[in-house]
Amino acid sequence: MAKLAHAQWSSRMGFVLAAAGSAVGLGNIWRFSYMTGESGGAAFVLVYLACVALVGLPILVAEWMIGRRGQKNPINTMADLAKQNGKSPAWALIGASGVLAAFLILSFYSVIGGWSLNYTLGSIIGTFNGQDADSISELFGGMLASPTTLLLWHSAFMILVVGIVARGVTKGLESAARLMMPALIVLMLILVGYGVASGYFGEALAFMFRPDWSALTGGVVLAAMGQAFFTLSLGMGIMMAYGSYLGEDVNLISTARTVIILDTAIALLAGLAIFPIVFANGLGAGEGPGLIFVTLPLAFGNMAGGTILGLMFFLLLTFAALTSAISLLEPAVEMLEERTSLSRVMATLVSGIAVWLLGVAALLSFNVWSDVLLFGLNIFDFLDTFTSKVLLPLTGLGAIVFVAWCFKRESVEAELGLSATGISVWNIIARYVAPAGVVIVFVTGLI
Repeated sequence: MAKLAHAQWSSRMGFVLAAAGSAVGLGNIWRFSYMTGESGGAAFVLVYLACVALVGLPILVAEWMIGRRGQKNPINTMADLAKQNGKSPAWALIGASGVLAAFLILSFYSVIGGWSLNYTLGSIIGTFNGQDADSISELFGGMLASPTTLLLWHSAFMILVVGIVARGVTKGLESAARLMMPALIVLMLILVGYGVASGYFGEALAFMFRPDWSALTGGVVLAAMGQAFFTLSLGMGIMMAYGSYLGEDVNLISTARTVIILDTAIALLAGLAIFPIVFANGLGAGEGPGLIFVTLPLAFGNMAGGTILGLMFFLLLTFAALTSAISLLEPAVEMLEERTSLSRVMATLVSGIAVWLLGVAALLSFNVWSDVLLFGLNIFDFLDTFTSKVLLPLTGLGAIVFVAWCFKRESVEAELGLSATGISVWNIIARYVAPAGVVIVFVTGLI
């Protein structure tokens, strides 16, 4: 049953904060930091920035454009726009793929969000104080081995997410972003300030911004392009859903630039907060995914003021996880709310419970279901791999191709408000550059 009126953001700033909150997540703080460390630092960072501009921005604009033109959930929006533009109704599969991707991602993302909540409490009670490397590793391993512990924190995280999303667009998504995004930035700046005072900030700057081009391999370029694509919440139906709540007065390209600048700035600040701590404690920058949950707790537990710094860091990580998680739930909620007779609250509860159940399967893959494999991967890794290497690239590719090749020219011009030269540049990037980048990531990811 369709609702009488589609919700709207209360202001451009509310939308910017919500969209930036979606983009800013564990990918900026956890994934960006360890990938920078693993990929040689500055060479990776510079390629990442180029990929954000050439691939990320046009796809972000395309997804918002689709959402705003359709004013419905991603599936209905793609079906309606395909019909309006004389194209096959099969384009609705792009919307369905995005909704599915967000649903699947949240199921395992919530598990990691639960880790962050657990470590926030651990910082408060001094769990990491005075621990050596083996003890910290055992703490992390012990958490993964305990179904009860993982279930508790996964459930707590999902309760927070459902509680926020159930309140609606302005009272839930927008209000949470208005509170958590400024708090996240303040916490980040405090941690960067500590990095400046640590005496190792110069090393972090050099590591991140003085490129060693010998480190620039094909693998580094592809990793940077993949990170640029995924950090902006592209291909998940999120930006289509958020775009559907967007008024006609918002300039898509300038707003996309603002969101990308915020997203990228926070990723860079995360590196400038994390690497001084790593270098000050004689730890390795290329520690991989364990950088956040093993390496940094070791540092926090053995430095002056480490308890406070650790608390601030994991609180920051939790805020980042929440701002992304609420956006991941939104496409499924919007779909149920518009395609069924369920109220906003009930649509959120149904979606949240379904995500929680799949998350239980994901967390059990670390322990009692560790021998349950799908295509040679445990459930958690399968969900991660299938979404990141298949669903997201295909959905993002579908969105940019649909806008670039199927939208009527006058519709694109009306949405973007560009000059003739600007439209020509847009067409080159949207029709050729961005799709080529996505195809490269997709094909390479499957090899």
